[in-house]
Amino acid sequence: MDILHDESVCCCALNRIFGFKPRIALALISSLGSASEVFRLEGTELDSILGKQSSARQAINLRTLEKTARELEQLQSMGCTFIHIGSPHYPALLKECDDPPVWLYMKSASSPEEIFKGGNHVAIVGTRDISPYGREWCQRIAGAISRSCPTPSVVSGLALGTDITAHMTALECGAPTIAVMATGIDSVYPARHRHIAERIAGTPGCALITDYPPGTAPLQINFLRRNRIIAGLGKATVLIESREKGGGMLTARLAFSYSRDVYALPGRIDDARSRGCNILIKEKAAEPIISEQQLTESIGLKFKVSAENDPVSSVMSAYEGSCGQDKMEKLTKIVLEIKRHRGATVEEIASRTGCGYRETLGYTAMLESDGIIYTDLLQRCYIRLK
Repeated sequence: MDILHDESVCCCALNRIFGFKPRIALALISSLGSASEVFRLEGTELDSILGKQSSARQAINLRTLEKTARELEQLQSMGCTFIHIGSPHYPALLKECDDPPVWLYMKSASSPEEIFKGGNHVAIVGTRDISPYGREWCQRIAGAISRSCPTPSVVSGLALGTDITAHMTALECGAPTIAVMATGIDSVYPARHRHIAERIAGTPGCALITDYPPGTAPLQINFLRRNRIIAGLGKATVLIESREKGGGMLTARLAFSYSRDVYALPGRIDDARSRGCNILIKEKAAEPIISEQQLTESIGLKFKVSAENDPVSSVMSAYEGSCGQDKMEKLTKIVLEIKRHRGATVEEIASRTGCGYRETLGYTAMLESDGIIYTDLLQRCYIRLK
């Protein structure tokens, strides 16, 4: 193989050299016509373009290409595929951005063509420190998007809180999801999400992607740069919760700068986790979310009602025929109370429904074990969305 004429190897090498300054690599490719032409320049030509002492200038050589070719061969044997900016399967929406990556590493059970065909992607982002309110609405929103028609891919960043909630909801709904990583394709951060990353990589229509070379550590700056890909891939971006200077806020602002639709979940004005959303709404940089139906239809999707998230139906389905009428009535009262008062404690539910505390505690434990509700350490109760 003549690596000097291999556009894929040359693009990957330029991505490694100019990863933090993709505009330089893109300008070189645009000016010379291809990435391979950059590596065929004479030394004096490179000196005049980049400067003799430039670290990038020193890296543009045959040794870099040989090392890159070996690396790609090894990754390919691990099931990775690659997309360069000149490929017909490169995400069209991402290419429209000011600073798209020259190169993408991808791990998926599907081809790049299947993953990026049509560009039907919606980004869901937000804080790692997600509140119960934010988690519930993230599940409701990701679920509504995943059940809509045509079904888009849910794009997020595999991080704690909002990201992983969005990915898991899409997977549970049987919808595609794309995780944009802030590390190399050979590692997962946080490590606790490795099994979810493997599930994403092994599910048709889903993918792990990154523009970072193997061995890249999860440095803070990498997460900030990663956000441009999340914003660039989505035809719309949904911000669930974010502090005023959070990563989710940055992603939403990037999406707005790319002329994409941005939607934000309104929150309490005294909740720091909702401040970013409320600011975007005030600035008219984001449209407020008032319901799942309003959001999906605004994005241009057909909303589908799900009976699975009706807690009364869940109670009927789980206990009808195995519980007496009195018990069914009490269970129904309890789930309706939790639905009306998100985060109500067992003691509050007992008082409002007229059931004794011990009896209510037993019923909530029963509902939790059957996946209808969940409780936190303070015995606050929430409906568990499917």
